[in-house]
Amino acid sequence: MASVKELKKDINNVLGDIIEAVYIVEAANADQESKEGAKVIDEAIETFDTLIQKVNQRGVDNRKKHLTEVRQELEKKAGALVEKVNKLG
Repeated sequence: MASVKELKKDINNVLGDIIEAVYIVEAANADQESKEGAKVIDEAIETFDTLIQKVNQRGVDNRKKHLTEVRQELEKKAGALVEKVNKLG
């Protein structure tokens, strides 16, 4: 398992890239600040907050298993967000 610091960086980078992709799609379509794009961005920020909060949880029984579950949740939610970004274009 990678370090907690690396997991936090991965969460930040993945969700940051998704937000950036929304801006790129909107710029390419000349549709700045669409409601659908704003929803995806809000969901990405909400996901970020939730995952970072889970990473910072103390007192979990099996920390390694907990962090593995957080990483899996990141992959699942990021995949769903990418699908939404693809539907914007």
